[in-house]
Amino acid sequence: MIEFFAGYSPVVQALFGTLFTWFVTALGSAAVFLTKEVGRKVLDTMLGFAAGVMIAASYWSLLAPAIEMSGDAGVPEWFPAAAGFLLGGAFLRGVDRVLPHLHIGESRPEGLRTAWKRTTLLVLAITLHNFPEGLAVGVAFGAVAAGYPSASIAGGIALALGIGIQNFPEGVAVSMPLRRNQVKPLKAFWYGQLSGMVEPIAGVLGATAVLLMRPILPYALAFAAGAMIFVVVEDLVPEGQVEGNAHLTTLGVMLGFTVMMILDVALG
Repeated sequence: MIEFFAGYSPVVQALFGTLFTWFVTALGSAAVFLTKEVGRKVLDTMLGFAAGVMIAASYWSLLAPAIEMSGDAGVPEWFPAAAGFLLGGAFLRGVDRVLPHLHIGESRPEGLRTAWKRTTLLVLAITLHNFPEGLAVGVAFGAVAAGYPSASIAGGIALALGIGIQNFPEGVAVSMPLRRNQVKPLKAFWYGQLSGMVEPIAGVLGATAVLLMRPILPYALAFAAGAMIFVVVEDLVPEGQVEGNAHLTTLGVMLGFTVMMILDVALG
């Protein structure tokens, strides 16, 4: 697999990686063809798992390399990671306040007032989750071309695998509520996979930005990490605890973190 990726430019590598993560989102959305209902306990455990993967990826695949790359930047080593991390969270908070969207299990939309349908608002909420994930994969592959020792194609593949695995429950989380609301299976699947379309776009943008402006790489890695941690704390963990399944959500977080850590250390 590494040899296959090595034959392409970082932008194409990022595209391949994020097309995979999009495919797994679609795979999760396809659950509507098999059942009309997924137990809330199962869904909350899966949301916790997704959160755990994102937490581990934020450190092992993004923040740690950002700190390592900052040694020759002419600023304190902690500065690019800290600045990028906070900017990532602030950016997503700004989008969160403006973009109309609806979180799972809630009845009141966030963002600017709109007449958009509930279905559209739910899809936009998960799309907001997926943007920093695609960005993270793109920046990781872009870092390889920058020639940093801490960046590798294997590490980019590990990150894409981890993000892909946690996209499965996100696909389920979009399509299944729609199916319960009497939306036809094909339409529920379409909306579910649609939420993952932003990842290839974000991946290509991330890789391209790093190639054009290599000095921003540590900041870009940390930016993606901050955006992902924002999603975890703002959305995934609270959504997993709405129905009182905090212990299962926590178990999912622990399992997801462990799986992503193993992938990153074993492959990266």
